[in-house]
Amino acid sequence: MSEEPRDLSGRVCIVTGASRGIGKGIALALAAAGAKVYVSARTGTAATPTSDPEHEGSLEELAAAAVDLAGDIVTRTVDHADDEQTRRFVAEAIADAGRLDVLVNNAWPGYELMGEDGRFTWIDPFWEQPMRRWTAMIDVGLRAAFVAAQTAAPALIGQRAGLIVNISFWAAQRFEGNAIYGVAKAGADKMAADMAHDLKAHDVAALALYPGLVRTEAVMKNAAFFDMSNSESPQFIGRVIAGLMTDAGLMAKSGRVLVAAALAREYGIVDVDGNQPEPMTL
Repeated sequence: MSEEPRDLSGRVCIVTGASRGIGKGIALALAAAGAKVYVSARTGTAATPTSDPEHEGSLEELAAAAVDLAGDIVTRTVDHADDEQTRRFVAEAIADAGRLDVLVNNAWPGYELMGEDGRFTWIDPFWEQPMRRWTAMIDVGLRAAFVAAQTAAPALIGQRAGLIVNISFWAAQRFEGNAIYGVAKAGADKMAADMAHDLKAHDVAALALYPGLVRTEAVMKNAAFFDMSNSESPQFIGRVIAGLMTDAGLMAKSGRVLVAAALAREYGIVDVDGNQPEPMTL
């Protein structure tokens, strides 16, 4: 079992929502493998105000972290609530690079502002949920994934190769504390499945990918409340995506919901610390 990342030299990737958390980890892992990675986020610099100021991370900090990596990271400040910004970001990245190998739909404002008036309201019943959560998770998160994929598809079809990954989670299949969350993640899974159907004749794959418990900035702030023994680094799922990109049998996985840790076992991929997390199951 090798700790070396897959060789993605010459490959081009787009990762949405990459200023922090899983998106940042994916971008760093793909760049470490030699890819050119175009990333987007609202937070350009540490001084940029966001709708969720308690979250850390910025595109500026991501770029600094990637300086010594084998590949390149190209940052763009994008608000994925705006369809035109999403379309422009994807189209300009493809035009600049001349190709695209993978689109990772990760932009997700759904974890922002999880409380009101000092009270944690994320777990309130659906009839008490503020509609801003629907807007964040579905009108922005889910819609941006669709718009980005719509924009990327012609280039992938023209190449007769490529991959679209929707970052999703178990909330699509079981209750995870919030009904809107479940609807959004189920939508991400179904979107990937139906896109895979449309793309199959063009040898382009689409799938939904589930992380486990990831050591994001937000999780680490609350690590005392989690069992971290089976946690994953933010880069782990990026290593798995690199494995997918170099999988000769990728089309057989298209349309499916896949668990990153299970794929890592199949590919012989370990996390940055040498550990191999246990796959979560229902």
